[in-house]
Amino acid sequence: METVLVILVVIGLVLMVVAGSSLRIVRQYERGLVFRFGRVAGLPREPGLSLIVPGVDHMHKVNMQVVTLPVPAQDGITRDNVTVRVDAVVYFRVIDPVQAIVGVENYRFAMLQVAQSSLRRTIGESNLDDLLSHRERLNEGLELMIDSPAVGWGIHIDRVEIKDVALPETMKRAMSRQAEAERERRGRVIAAEGELQASEKLSQAAATMADTPAALQLRLLETVVEVAAEKNSTLVLPFPVELLRFLDERAKRDAAERATNLGADGVLPSQQRAG
Repeated sequence: METVLVILVVIGLVLMVVAGSSLRIVRQYERGLVFRFGRVAGLPREPGLSLIVPGVDHMHKVNMQVVTLPVPAQDGITRDNVTVRVDAVVYFRVIDPVQAIVGVENYRFAMLQVAQSSLRRTIGESNLDDLLSHRERLNEGLELMIDSPAVGWGIHIDRVEIKDVALPETMKRAMSRQAEAERERRGRVIAAEGELQASEKLSQAAATMADTPAALQLRLLETVVEVAAEKNSTLVLPFPVELLRFLDERAKRDAAERATNLGADGVLPSQQRAG
């Protein structure tokens, strides 16, 4: 009886070990790919508890989550002959576990190599302005280039983003000077437009004051009040130009009248006083 009991215990332990080795747990974000004698056996196993044949089956778990793959910075020369250094990031996920495992040896490494070569190609086919200001369009083109071989590997590209574009120091200084010159040009144009508008308004005001001489006097008094409000010890009083013209015309008329009188009498006023 003791021998039979020992045999039963050994058999039970063996069965427990076999049962433990035949059980596999597949997580919610995974799929289990079973290889039986080197061949894929059926469809991928769904999440949960799965049974395999010990010593015959081998399960390979495939992660179905979105993978964030950083692409190392790549050096390249743009189409307009500027040396840049560009890095990117690729977001992808496995949609066919069989193709991802059977179709390619290491799909992560393969995706990294395709992303690097596609990024270098994008740099060579683009201008510097496109890399700096049209990244959305470049991201779409880069995504298409990477997605083309990835479809055969059972991988779907969710998104591709160009992270940073590093420029040489000489190019940064040149762009800084260009931006400064552009701002200065805009400032001068705005100042010139302001002067033009101010001159137009002053011309309209001068025309209005010419039609109404009293407006000029009111403006003069207003200017005096503004200057006096500053509590200055010296008051600068503007002299109207019209008054100068009036005095000049008056002097010319007086001179003309004296010349006329002299011509009529034939005697100078000093000679009349002497006589």
